[in-house]
Amino acid sequence: MGTAVNLLRRRLTPAISASLYRHSSLPNPKPITSPNLFNPCSFNSNPSPFCTTTSFRSFSWYSWTTGPKATNKDPSLESNELGEELGHEDDAGAGTELLGSELDGAVFSEAAVGETSWYHYPVHAVVSLLDEFHDFSGLPWWIIIPTSTLALRAALFPVLLLQLKKVGEIARLYPKLPPPLPPPLSGRSYREQFLLFQKKKQELGCPSYLWSFASFFIQFPCFLLWMASIRIMCLNHHPGFDSGGILWFEDLTDYPHGIFSPIFPILIAGLHYTNVQVSFQTFKVEKLQGVLGLLAKYYKLYLDILAIPLVFIGYCVPQGSLVYWVTNSSLTLFQQLSLRSPYVRKKLGLYDEKVLLKHKNVPENSVEENKGPFEIKIPAESLSAEKLLDLALEELAKGHQDSALTLLRITTEKNYELARAHVALGQILCSKGSFAEASESFQQAIPKIEQEDVGLLSLAYFGAGVSQIWQGNKSEGIEHLKRIAELKEPDDPMEKACYYRGLVMLGSTLFQQGEKIEAAKYLRVAAAYDPAVNAYVKECEEEGEEQKKQSADSS
Repeated sequence: MGTAVNLLRRRLTPAISASLYRHSSLPNPKPITSPNLFNPCSFNSNPSPFCTTTSFRSFSWYSWTTGPKATNKDPSLESNELGEELGHEDDAGAGTELLGSELDGAVFSEAAVGETSWYHYPVHAVVSLLDEFHDFSGLPWWIIIPTSTLALRAALFPVLLLQLKKVGEIARLYPKLPPPLPPPLSGRSYREQFLLFQKKKQELGCPSYLWSFASFFIQFPCFLLWMASIRIMCLNHHPGFDSGGILWFEDLTDYPHGIFSPIFPILIAGLHYTNVQVSFQTFKVEKLQGVLGLLAKYYKLYLDILAIPLVFIGYCVPQGSLVYWVTNSSLTLFQQLSLRSPYVRKKLGLYDEKVLLKHKNVPENSVEENKGPFEIKIPAESLSAEKLLDLALEELAKGHQDSALTLLRITTEKNYELARAHVALGQILCSKGSFAEASESFQQAIPKIEQEDVGLLSLAYFGAGVSQIWQGNKSEGIEHLKRIAELKEPDDPMEKACYYRGLVMLGSTLFQQGEKIEAAKYLRVAAAYDPAVNAYVKECEEEGEEQKKQSADSS
């Protein structure tokens, strides 16, 4: 019986801050390239031009090196003090050393910019955009960062809305599509099944499954771009960032410190964990089977554990970046909760009739399918008999006999002529010990099977014979098993195994009935396939010879 079950199942980027941080929009700034700067006499003779052409601290993100934090000193006084300091003959070496370090930073930055120019332009554009927004509105930076984040999410929302509509269309058309992989007992190859799936998909106008990832591939790069831009502004002490915050995070360029320092890190970790839980509420990991279910389970576990290191990462990020991070995570949570509301989905024109968020009690006559982050519940009565049979065989291959049994009963009610449904139904009933009902299912399948389908026919005869024998009707069971010997030997290895297993079962039953010579005849045929059967053949022959002698002596 194990072979019969097997036969049925068979068919059935860290460099951003370092490089852009030093980048300058001036290709050849005079303080760096002018040869006069390397003449120590120029410091003593004319300190003022040096002070007027070389700034001690850059006040924009176009700085060659990271300058010290801004102070309240007058820049002109600072320049005069520097000029007087460099004007002394004894300190000329210190001035040259300072210029040398500036030159080294410039040369390094120029090389770095050449290597990382691919991301300089988008970061430059974001920084310029934030600056324009700040200059136009006059709002402090702690308001500019959240509002710009909100504007970004609003700009990306149409992409998400389009994705949800496409996924809803996929959910609506999914019951009409054949599975992309051949189900057990389908008799199709992987290529044939996939071509059939593609053809039907094009006929129905079903969108591509890649729409499930459209929002991620657009939103995630934007998140990184915004995060990197604000981080560079913080590290470069962008004008106004040192006093652009409020409350405990007044200095946006500084890292979390003090008694209130855990607020941002804990907020980020908590929002991350909450978002993960809300996301997986619409995605039942325990419903997935096999490798996919295992991967989904450990992926969720990984995301849950990730909340712990995020607490410590929060201490290593400038407070300006943390303001953006908290805002973005909060908007993600709000967006997820809003899109779960049937009222909001209806107003947005999203498909919501058969897309269910979470149901604990699933009726027997319903089929659940997992597609991406959505779980679809489809009434079984609305599906065709062929589709129900495919789903039932998939459930049977997974070992879910109860759900497969329910689907097969509905299948036979919708289309009584599906022989494979009766064979699968008989196999499940036989494994549950309902031999009488199983025998009836096999016998109903036999007249519906074409003679060319030797594999399925031998399986039906085998099931009918075994179920009769286990009921005690050995004579009827032997008649079914003898018909297997009349069939042509199948070519498929699994079908061939079932064919010879039926002959072994027939020989064993005949031997028990005392027909040892006839049993040996069938066992010899099976021994050609499995040499291990020769032991039974020898036993039957010996018993047969002894039986002949006894008959001769009695006569």
